[in-house]
Amino acid sequence: MKSKSLFSVFAFFVIVAVGLFVAYGYYNAADAIKSEAIGAISILIALFVSSAIRIADPWEKALVLRLGKFRALKGPGLFLIVPIIDTIPYWIDTRVITTSFKAEKTLTKDTVPVDVDAVLFWKVLDPKKAALEVADYISAISWASQTALRDVIGKTMLSDMLEGRDKISTVLQEIIDERTEPWGIRVNSVEVKDVLIPSSLENAMSMQAQAERERQARVILGDSEKQVAEKFGEAALTYANNPVALHLRAMNMLYEGLKQNSTIVIVPSSAVETMQLGSMAGLTALTMGIGQEKANREKDTVAKSES
Repeated sequence: MKSKSLFSVFAFFVIVAVGLFVAYGYYNAADAIKSEAIGAISILIALFVSSAIRIADPWEKALVLRLGKFRALKGPGLFLIVPIIDTIPYWIDTRVITTSFKAEKTLTKDTVPVDVDAVLFWKVLDPKKAALEVADYISAISWASQTALRDVIGKTMLSDMLEGRDKISTVLQEIIDERTEPWGIRVNSVEVKDVLIPSSLENAMSMQAQAERERQARVILGDSEKQVAEKFGEAALTYANNPVALHLRAMNMLYEGLKQNSTIVIVPSSAVETMQLGSMAGLTALTMGIGQEKANREKDTVAKSES
Protein backbone atom coordinates (compact mmCIF):
# COMPACT_ATOMS: atom_id res chain seq x y z
CA MET A 1 0.00 0.00 0.00
CA LYS A 2 1.45 3.32 -1.06
CA SER A 3 1.51 6.11 1.54
CA LYS A 4 -0.44 9.31 1.06
CA SER A 5 1.15 12.11 -0.90
CA LEU A 6 2.04 15.50 0.54
CA PHE A 7 -0.58 17.03 -1.74
CA SER A 8 -3.43 15.17 0.01
CA VAL A 9 -2.08 16.19 3.41
CA PHE A 10 -1.87 19.78 2.24
CA ALA A 11 -5.48 19.64 0.98
CA PHE A 12 -6.58 18.24 4.34
CA PHE A 13 -5.07 21.13 6.31
CA VAL A 14 -6.36 23.74 3.85
CA ILE A 15 -9.95 22.50 4.14
CA VAL A 16 -9.71 22.24 7.91
CA ALA A 17 -8.28 25.76 8.12
CA VAL A 18 -11.08 27.19 5.97
CA GLY A 19 -13.72 25.35 8.02
CA LEU A 20 -12.29 26.55 11.30
CA PHE A 21 -12.16 30.11 9.96
CA VAL A 22 -15.84 29.96 9.04
CA ALA A 23 -16.70 28.34 12.38
CA TYR A 24 -14.83 31.06 14.21
CA GLY A 25 -16.97 33.64 12.42
CA TYR A 26 -20.18 31.99 13.64
CA TYR A 27 -18.69 31.66 17.11
CA ASN A 28 -18.16 35.42 17.25
CA ALA A 29 -21.78 35.82 16.17
CA ALA A 30 -22.84 34.00 19.36
CA ASP A 31 -23.90 30.88 17.48
CA ALA A 32 -21.72 28.27 19.19
CA ILE A 33 -23.76 25.25 18.09
CA LYS A 34 -23.56 26.16 14.43
CA SER A 35 -19.86 26.97 14.79
CA GLU A 36 -19.13 23.53 16.25
CA ALA A 37 -21.14 21.85 13.49
CA ILE A 38 -19.22 23.69 10.81
CA GLY A 39 -15.91 22.75 12.38
CA ALA A 40 -16.86 19.07 12.55
CA ILE A 41 -18.20 19.05 9.00
CA SER A 42 -15.02 20.73 7.71
CA ILE A 43 -12.92 18.03 9.34
CA LEU A 44 -15.04 15.28 7.76
CA ILE A 45 -14.85 16.93 4.36
CA ALA A 46 -11.07 17.28 4.71
CA LEU A 47 -10.73 13.60 5.56
CA PHE A 48 -12.92 12.62 2.60
CA VAL A 49 -11.06 14.81 0.09
CA SER A 50 -7.61 13.82 1.33
CA SER A 51 -8.60 10.14 1.13
CA ALA A 52 -9.92 10.61 -2.40
CA ILE A 53 -6.77 12.24 -3.76
CA ARG A 54 -4.15 9.88 -5.18
CA ILE A 55 -1.00 10.60 -7.19
CA ALA A 56 0.83 7.96 -9.23
CA ASP A 57 4.45 8.31 -10.31
CA PRO A 58 5.31 8.30 -14.05
CA TRP A 59 6.23 4.60 -13.95
CA GLU A 60 3.24 3.45 -11.85
CA LYS A 61 -0.25 2.14 -12.55
CA ALA A 62 -2.83 1.96 -9.77
CA LEU A 63 -5.35 -0.89 -9.82
CA VAL A 64 -8.68 0.47 -8.55
CA LEU A 65 -11.33 -1.95 -7.21
CA ARG A 66 -14.88 -0.84 -6.43
CA LEU A 67 -16.64 -3.06 -3.91
CA GLY A 68 -14.32 -5.95 -4.83
CA LYS A 69 -14.71 -5.60 -8.61
CA PHE A 70 -12.17 -4.26 -11.06
CA ARG A 71 -12.96 -0.66 -11.97
CA ALA A 72 -10.00 0.89 -13.78
CA LEU A 73 -6.27 1.43 -14.02
CA LYS A 74 -5.27 4.92 -12.91
CA GLY A 75 -2.10 6.93 -13.38
CA PRO A 76 0.33 8.28 -13.86
CA GLY A 77 -0.46 11.67 -12.30
CA LEU A 78 -3.33 12.93 -10.14
CA PHE A 79 -6.63 11.00 -9.93
CA LEU A 80 -9.56 10.64 -7.52
CA ILE A 81 -11.25 7.65 -5.95
CA VAL A 82 -14.34 7.24 -3.80
CA PRO A 83 -13.17 6.56 -0.23
CA ILE A 84 -14.38 3.37 1.45
CA ILE A 85 -16.04 2.20 -1.78
CA ASP A 86 -12.87 2.23 -3.92
CA THR A 87 -9.64 0.54 -2.90
CA ILE A 88 -6.18 0.33 -4.46
CA PRO A 89 -4.62 -3.05 -3.57
CA TYR A 90 -1.74 -2.84 -6.08
CA TRP A 91 0.59 -0.19 -7.42
CA ILE A 92 2.20 -1.79 -10.48
CA ASP A 93 5.71 -0.74 -11.50
CA THR A 94 5.90 -0.67 -15.32
CA ARG A 95 9.66 -0.13 -15.56
CA VAL A 96 12.18 -2.82 -16.56
CA ILE A 97 12.92 -4.89 -13.46
CA THR A 98 15.93 -7.14 -12.83
CA THR A 99 15.63 -10.40 -10.90
CA SER A 100 18.56 -12.59 -9.95
CA PHE A 101 18.02 -16.33 -9.81
CA LYS A 102 20.23 -19.40 -9.61
CA ALA A 103 20.26 -23.17 -9.59
CA GLU A 104 22.52 -24.96 -7.08
CA LYS A 105 23.88 -28.48 -7.42
CA THR A 106 21.85 -29.19 -10.53
CA LEU A 107 22.87 -32.16 -12.69
CA THR A 108 23.61 -31.59 -16.35
CA LYS A 109 22.76 -34.07 -19.09
CA ASP A 110 26.11 -35.81 -18.49
CA THR A 111 25.44 -35.94 -14.69
CA VAL A 112 27.80 -33.17 -13.59
CA PRO A 113 26.61 -31.01 -10.64
CA VAL A 114 26.85 -27.30 -11.45
CA ASP A 115 25.87 -23.98 -9.87
CA VAL A 116 24.48 -21.44 -12.34
CA ASP A 117 23.76 -17.75 -11.65
CA ALA A 118 21.61 -15.71 -14.03
CA VAL A 119 19.82 -12.36 -14.26
CA LEU A 120 16.35 -11.82 -15.71
CA PHE A 121 15.25 -8.52 -17.28
CA TRP A 122 11.46 -8.25 -17.48
CA LYS A 123 8.65 -5.71 -17.69
CA VAL A 124 4.92 -5.61 -16.90
CA LEU A 125 2.99 -4.94 -20.09
CA ASP A 126 -0.52 -5.58 -18.77
CA PRO A 127 -0.87 -4.40 -15.13
CA LYS A 128 -4.42 -5.77 -14.94
CA LYS A 129 -3.29 -9.33 -15.68
CA ALA A 130 -0.25 -9.00 -13.41
CA ALA A 131 -2.52 -8.03 -10.50
CA LEU A 132 -5.52 -10.30 -11.12
CA GLU A 133 -4.13 -13.45 -12.78
CA VAL A 134 -1.41 -14.26 -10.22
CA ALA A 135 -1.21 -13.67 -6.47
CA ASP A 136 2.36 -12.32 -6.33
CA TYR A 137 3.77 -11.82 -9.81
CA ILE A 138 7.28 -10.93 -8.57
CA SER A 139 7.66 -14.20 -6.63
CA ALA A 140 5.95 -16.13 -9.41
CA ILE A 141 8.37 -14.96 -12.07
CA SER A 142 11.31 -15.73 -9.78
CA TRP A 143 10.16 -19.31 -9.22
CA ALA A 144 9.33 -19.75 -12.90
CA SER A 145 12.84 -18.60 -13.82
CA GLN A 146 14.50 -21.04 -11.40
CA THR A 147 12.40 -23.94 -12.66
CA ALA A 148 13.18 -23.12 -16.30
CA LEU A 149 16.89 -22.85 -15.50
CA ARG A 150 16.92 -26.30 -13.89
CA ASP A 151 15.08 -27.79 -16.87
CA VAL A 152 17.56 -26.30 -19.33
CA ILE A 153 20.57 -27.47 -17.29
CA GLY A 154 19.20 -31.02 -17.16
CA LYS A 155 18.95 -31.10 -20.97
CA THR A 156 22.37 -29.57 -21.71
CA MET A 157 25.84 -31.10 -21.77
CA LEU A 158 28.49 -29.47 -19.59
CA SER A 159 30.71 -28.62 -22.57
CA ASP A 160 27.80 -26.94 -24.37
CA MET A 161 26.95 -25.00 -21.23
CA LEU A 162 30.49 -23.71 -20.79
CA GLU A 163 30.90 -22.75 -24.45
CA GLY A 164 27.38 -21.64 -25.43
CA ARG A 165 26.04 -19.31 -22.74
CA ASP A 166 24.32 -17.13 -25.33
CA LYS A 167 22.37 -20.11 -26.63
CA ILE A 168 21.29 -21.07 -23.10
CA SER A 169 20.22 -17.48 -22.41
CA THR A 170 18.08 -17.46 -25.55
CA VAL A 171 16.40 -20.76 -24.66
CA LEU A 172 15.72 -19.53 -21.12
CA GLN A 173 14.19 -16.31 -22.42
CA GLU A 174 11.80 -18.22 -24.67
CA ILE A 175 10.72 -20.63 -21.91
CA ILE A 176 10.21 -17.98 -19.22
CA ASP A 177 8.45 -15.62 -21.61
CA GLU A 178 6.02 -18.37 -22.59
CA ARG A 179 5.23 -19.08 -18.92
CA THR A 180 4.78 -15.43 -17.90
CA GLU A 181 2.82 -14.23 -20.94
CA PRO A 182 -0.58 -15.09 -19.34
CA TRP A 183 0.42 -12.81 -16.45
CA GLY A 184 0.94 -9.78 -18.71
CA ILE A 185 4.72 -9.90 -18.28
CA ARG A 186 7.29 -9.78 -21.08
CA VAL A 187 10.84 -11.08 -20.66
CA ASN A 188 13.31 -8.76 -22.36
CA SER A 189 16.44 -10.85 -21.92
CA VAL A 190 18.20 -13.42 -19.74
CA GLU A 191 21.92 -13.23 -18.97
CA VAL A 192 23.81 -16.23 -17.56
CA LYS A 193 26.43 -14.71 -15.27
CA ASP A 194 28.47 -17.67 -14.10
CA VAL A 195 28.68 -21.46 -14.30
CA LEU A 196 30.51 -23.06 -11.36
CA ILE A 197 31.70 -26.67 -11.47
CA PRO A 198 33.27 -28.80 -8.68
CA SER A 199 36.93 -28.06 -7.98
CA SER A 200 37.95 -31.68 -8.58
CA LEU A 201 36.36 -31.63 -12.03
CA GLU A 202 37.94 -28.25 -12.72
CA ASN A 203 41.40 -29.71 -11.95
CA ALA A 204 40.69 -32.72 -14.17
CA MET A 205 39.63 -30.45 -17.04
CA SER A 206 42.79 -28.40 -16.56
CA MET A 207 44.93 -31.55 -16.75
CA GLN A 208 43.02 -32.66 -19.83
CA ALA A 209 43.63 -29.32 -21.53
CA GLN A 210 47.32 -29.48 -20.61
CA ALA A 211 47.60 -33.01 -22.00
CA GLU A 212 45.86 -31.90 -25.19
CA ARG A 213 48.32 -29.04 -25.65
CA GLU A 214 51.24 -31.40 -25.05
CA ARG A 215 49.84 -33.82 -27.62
CA GLN A 216 49.53 -31.01 -30.15
CA ALA A 217 53.12 -29.95 -29.43
CA ARG A 218 54.37 -33.50 -30.03
CA VAL A 219 52.39 -33.74 -33.27
CA ILE A 220 53.86 -30.45 -34.48
CA LEU A 221 57.37 -31.64 -33.54
CA GLY A 222 56.84 -34.92 -35.42
CA ASP A 223 55.64 -33.05 -38.51
CA SER A 224 58.70 -30.81 -38.33
CA GLU A 225 61.03 -33.80 -38.12
CA LYS A 226 59.23 -35.39 -41.06
CA GLN A 227 59.69 -32.23 -43.13
CA VAL A 228 63.38 -32.05 -42.16
CA ALA A 229 63.86 -35.70 -43.13
CA GLU A 230 62.23 -35.05 -46.49
CA LYS A 231 64.56 -32.10 -47.10
CA PHE A 232 67.55 -34.25 -46.13
CA GLY A 233 66.37 -36.89 -48.61
CA GLU A 234 66.18 -34.28 -51.37
CA ALA A 235 69.67 -33.02 -50.43
CA ALA A 236 71.02 -36.58 -50.46
CA LEU A 237 69.75 -37.07 -54.01
CA THR A 238 71.45 -33.83 -55.05
CA TYR A 239 74.78 -34.85 -53.45
CA ALA A 240 74.56 -38.38 -54.91
CA ASN A 241 74.43 -36.97 -58.42
CA ASN A 242 77.13 -34.34 -57.72
CA PRO A 243 80.15 -35.68 -55.68
CA VAL A 244 81.94 -32.34 -56.02
CA ALA A 245 79.09 -30.53 -54.22
CA LEU A 246 79.25 -33.12 -51.40
CA HIS A 247 83.00 -32.58 -51.07
CA LEU A 248 82.61 -28.80 -50.94
CA ARG A 249 79.89 -29.16 -48.31
CA ALA A 250 82.14 -31.37 -46.21
CA MET A 251 85.03 -28.88 -46.52
CA ASN A 252 82.70 -26.07 -45.43
CA MET A 253 81.58 -28.07 -42.38
CA LEU A 254 85.20 -28.61 -41.33
CA TYR A 255 85.99 -24.97 -41.96
CA GLU A 256 83.16 -23.79 -39.75
CA GLY A 257 84.15 -26.28 -37.05
CA LEU A 258 87.79 -25.24 -37.05
CA LYS A 259 86.83 -21.60 -36.67
CA GLN A 260 85.11 -22.44 -33.39
CA ASN A 261 87.64 -25.04 -32.20
CA SER A 262 91.14 -25.28 -33.64
CA THR A 263 91.47 -28.96 -32.64
CA ILE A 264 89.32 -31.45 -34.56
CA VAL A 265 90.08 -35.15 -34.81
CA ILE A 266 88.93 -36.85 -38.02
CA VAL A 267 88.43 -40.59 -37.53
CA PRO A 268 88.72 -42.69 -40.69
CA SER A 269 85.29 -43.93 -41.68
CA SER A 270 83.08 -44.50 -44.67
CA ALA A 271 81.58 -41.01 -44.25
CA VAL A 272 85.04 -39.44 -44.46
CA GLU A 273 85.85 -41.41 -47.59
CA THR A 274 82.46 -40.56 -49.13
CA MET A 275 82.97 -36.84 -48.60
CA GLN A 276 86.62 -37.20 -49.80
CA LEU A 277 88.08 -35.68 -46.66
CA GLY A 278 90.78 -38.30 -46.27
CA SER A 279 93.07 -36.95 -48.99
CA MET A 280 96.08 -34.99 -47.86
CA ALA A 281 95.59 -32.34 -50.53
CA GLY A 282 92.14 -31.46 -49.27
CA LEU A 283 93.20 -31.17 -45.66
CA THR A 284 96.27 -29.15 -46.57
CA ALA A 285 94.21 -26.67 -48.58
CA LEU A 286 91.73 -26.37 -45.74
CA THR A 287 94.49 -25.77 -43.18
CA MET A 288 96.18 -23.15 -45.37
CA GLY A 289 92.87 -21.35 -45.82
CA ILE A 290 92.25 -21.22 -42.07
CA GLY A 291 95.86 -20.08 -41.41
CA GLN A 292 95.53 -17.30 -43.96
CA GLU A 293 92.28 -16.13 -42.33
CA LYS A 294 93.94 -16.05 -38.89
CA ALA A 295 96.84 -14.00 -40.31
CA ASN A 296 94.39 -11.52 -41.81
CA ARG A 297 92.64 -11.21 -38.44
CA GLU A 298 95.95 -10.49 -36.68
CA LYS A 299 96.83 -7.78 -39.24
CA ASP A 300 93.45 -6.14 -38.72
CA THR A 301 93.94 -6.18 -34.95
CA VAL A 302 97.43 -4.60 -35.17
CA ALA A 303 96.16 -1.89 -37.56
CA LYS A 304 93.32 -1.02 -35.18
CA SER A 305 95.69 -0.80 -32.20
CA GLU A 306 98.15 1.48 -34.05
CA SER A 307 95.35 3.80 -35.16
